[in-house]
Amino acid sequence: MTDVADINAEEKPGGGIGRILLPLGLALVLGGAGFASTWLGFWSPLSLLGPKPEKVQTMTAPAVAFVDIPQIVLTLAGPRGRTLVMTVKIETDQNRRAEVEHLIPRLLDSFNGFLTDIDPAAFEKRGILDIVRDELATRAVFVLGKEAFTDVLITEFRIQ
Repeated sequence: MTDVADINAEEKPGGGIGRILLPLGLALVLGGAGFASTWLGFWSPLSLLGPKPEKVQTMTAPAVAFVDIPQIVLTLAGPRGRTLVMTVKIETDQNRRAEVEHLIPRLLDSFNGFLTDIDPAAFEKRGILDIVRDELATRAVFVLGKEAFTDVLITEFRIQ
């Protein structure tokens, strides 16, 4: 039992001055680094307290133009004799509007060629409008080029 008492009674050698100097030295180094970064202009403590200035954006929105394509009316193949009525607009910028208007006959030819090749049963499926929009956009890129074309907007899509 005396052995147990002797083990607990042993004291480890202190180093009290080392335990005090390490945090003080670390605080001194970090304080000096903070002062130096402020003095060199990397940041300002007052900017953390004050309101942040809002950035004024001087960028103007691009002038978007929508070119109307004449209404497309197609008779769908099949025994029921249904009709597809579709109205499309081409989104472009103001600078290329005249070029798109000039190429409307080619766009109509390309769009009609695609729409007549669609199986009439496909119009009954879900998601056909997204597929048609993507395919019309692909054909618009072929006709107009990537720069003159932004998007195809389908404003009317009816099957009667």
